[in-house]
Amino acid sequence: MYDAPTYKEAQQRKKAFVDKWQELEPDAIHAFQWGLQRTFTFYQLDESWHRWVRTTNALERFFREFRAKADEIGAFPNEHSCLTLFFLVVQLDHAKHDRPAVANKSRH
Repeated sequence: MYDAPTYKEAQQRKKAFVDKWQELEPDAIHAFQWGLQRTFTFYQLDESWHRWVRTTNALERFFREFRAKADEIGAFPNEHSCLTLFFLVVQLDHAKHDRPAVANKSRH
């Protein structure tokens, strides 16, 4: 559903999925559909953004990086030191995404 090029097609895929599984797994389909419509809000954005915002992978990766750095430090002496680390991880993340694409070069 989420890789459908349009909102309309995503809705059609959702309907096909629900129609296929509703009779066999009604409780699972009920749970699946609860709040599902909110996950389609990324279709309101320009299509060029879809691949970045339709999942939480980037956000999860960011917080995994923050937790790893925080674990290295241990206990923070105050809130300001925690926020400073958070800021630095944000800066590092931006630096990763802002660097120009480099053509893959063979090392042969």
